[in-house]
Amino acid sequence: MSRIGLLPVAIPQGTEVKIDGSEVVVRGSRGELRRRFHPDISIALKDGCLIVTRPSDSKIHRSLHGLTRSLLANMVTGVSEGFEKVLEINGVGYRAQKTGDKLLLQVGYANPVEFPPPPGISITIEGTNRIRVTGIDKGVVGEAAARIRAIRPADPYKGKGIKYFGEKLHLKPGKSGKIGKK
Repeated sequence: MSRIGLLPVAIPQGTEVKIDGSEVVVRGSRGELRRRFHPDISIALKDGCLIVTRPSDSKIHRSLHGLTRSLLANMVTGVSEGFEKVLEINGVGYRAQKTGDKLLLQVGYANPVEFPPPPGISITIEGTNRIRVTGIDKGVVGEAAARIRAIRPADPYKGKGIKYFGEKLHLKPGKSGKIGKK
C-alpha cells in the first residue's frame, strides 16, 4: 500500500486545476504547469483536493501511484509558492555576476564561464558568492542548480568551489609528511 499515493493533494486558494483525461493543467499566481501522466492512473478533483487512485496492486501501478501524487503535489506547490535552490561559492577570487540574463562565473579557470538559464528559471546574485535559482518547476530548478554546481564542484581538500547552501563538506587531510624515512 502506497502511503504517499493515498494522501490527497490540497489545492490552495487562487490555484486552478484542470484535468483532461491523463493530462493535468495547474494554473496559479506564478504561472502554469502542464503534464501528461500514465493513462492507467486516475486523477480526480474532489472537495478542493486531488485524489490519485490505481487500478490494481501490480508492481508498475504501485510505483506509478506514489510518483503521480508527488508530481501533482510539486506542480501545485510550484505554481502557488515556487521552488528555489541556493548555491554558495567559496575560494579566493571566485565570484559570480550577471551580464544581461546570463550568469558569469569566475571560478579559477583561465576564462570566465557563462551559464545561460533555461526557460522559466530566474537567477539572482546575492553579494558575489551566493546564487539563488528560482522557478515553478521543481525538476528544472534542481537541474539548473546541479549544472551550475558541476562547473566547479567543491574541492575535497580545500573546500574551494561551488556547493549548495548548507551542504556539509568532509575535508580530506592532505599529505601528512614523509613517514618512515630515517
